Amino acid sequence: MKRYSDNELQEFRTIIQQKLETARKELAYLQGLITRKDEAGTDDTENKYMSMEDGSGTLEREQLNQMASRQIQFIDHLEKALMRIENKTYGICRVTGKLIEKARLRAVPHATLSIEAKQQMNK
Repeated sequence: MKRYSDNELQEFRTIIQQKLETARKELAYLQGLITRKDEAGTDDTENKYMSMEDGSGTLEREQLNQMASRQIQFIDHLEKALMRIENKTYGICRVTGKLIEKARLRAVPHATLSIEAKQQMNK
């Protein structure tokens, strides 16, 4: 079975580590926003009536939670890609067994499917 060379794997490791660092910072930022939203509320001192703002605050908190959840999932995918690099199985399509194109891996470093396999799955 063909695989990427150690030098190529190192290039991908660097790309993934950079994306991972950025993703972790974004997650921390989102979690900070969620925490501040929870702490900034003055629910104990306000009159207890429902306003339009209450609904929009809830919607915004839900959107932040969804974004944080997607970021956690992205981080997980990147960490698994690093494990595949360690196992020297990185860049091998899990459907076709062929090498995934470098351009695809540079754009989507956690990809486990080649474009060919992805298109077959979408049909």
